[in-house]
Amino acid sequence: MYPLLFDLVFRRMNPETAHHVAYAAIRTAGRLPLVPEVAGPLLRARGTVQAFGRTLPGPLGLAGGFDKHARAVRGLTMLGFAFVEIGTVTAQPQPGNPAPRLWRELGLRGLRNQMGFNNAGAVATADELRRLRATRRGRAAVIGVNIGKTKVTPPEEAAADYATSARLLAPFADYLVVNVSSPNTPGLRDLQSVDSLRPILRAVRAAADAVTEDRRVPLLVKIAPDLADDDVDAVADLALELGLDGVAAVNTTIGHDLGPGGLSGPPLLERGVEVVARLRARLGTGPVILGSGGITTAEDARRYLDAGATLVQGYTAFIYEGPLWASRLNRALTA
Repeated sequence: MYPLLFDLVFRRMNPETAHHVAYAAIRTAGRLPLVPEVAGPLLRARGTVQAFGRTLPGPLGLAGGFDKHARAVRGLTMLGFAFVEIGTVTAQPQPGNPAPRLWRELGLRGLRNQMGFNNAGAVATADELRRLRATRRGRAAVIGVNIGKTKVTPPEEAAADYATSARLLAPFADYLVVNVSSPNTPGLRDLQSVDSLRPILRAVRAAADAVTEDRRVPLLVKIAPDLADDDVDAVADLALELGLDGVAAVNTTIGHDLGPGGLSGPPLLERGVEVVARLRARLGTGPVILGSGGITTAEDARRYLDAGATLVQGYTAFIYEGPLWASRLNRALTA
């Protein structure tokens, strides 16, 4: 049914328009009386995965980028995602890059985006999360918050910019992800160098701890697939040095000749698995690794888990495979 809907309707729509239509439908479904209570138990996996001090029904969650404003979390968990990572959120609201900025790569079943962290800003998102956490279903959801640098903030002020977002959002997060690996904010990926990354992570850790005295919010850093192996090792060593809780790997790639923006989807699978395996060998058994990039089938997800990922994330396949995709994969992974 969904492949026909995609070919006849969504494929003919502008990709960003299609995203807004699907997002609004999921947001509305999650807020309808009784719908989540009926559909949620039918679509939820029956596993017991431990991570971030919480028990999850499966290992597959939604990667950052789909729900930038935390307004569709209830609908997304209803559809079978074990956790939802919102964002990327920046300290200040920003419109992102000019359109067009999202493209389907149909032959690859991939997406290419140059969105530029379009979002309502940390204050508005914190207000949304506060309202969500005030509800029973909102408290039950496992929510990660992905934070990035505001575009107009100069690199020398990046640590303070990230700390502002952390201070506002950490009270509502099950984990925080410092995103320094999007290719769509000028100069952002330069912050992946350990000398630039160290003060940012220290500032975020201090800001989060200052507003969450009753608990320690897990902190991860998200890296690009385009890093050289030695740089992956250096980030892993920095994570151990600073006592980070883990690493998210990988973001979109600029290793293509399709046009502007970062590419997601199946072309990332092989490199993503390689990076996760390298991280696990370097980090040991303790830190969490969020594996993402090119996951379409349960077998793809198992490759990440076998390589050392604690949890896995997807986004692009959700667009191509439809609303029941997360439920199918989590049920297969926990069978």
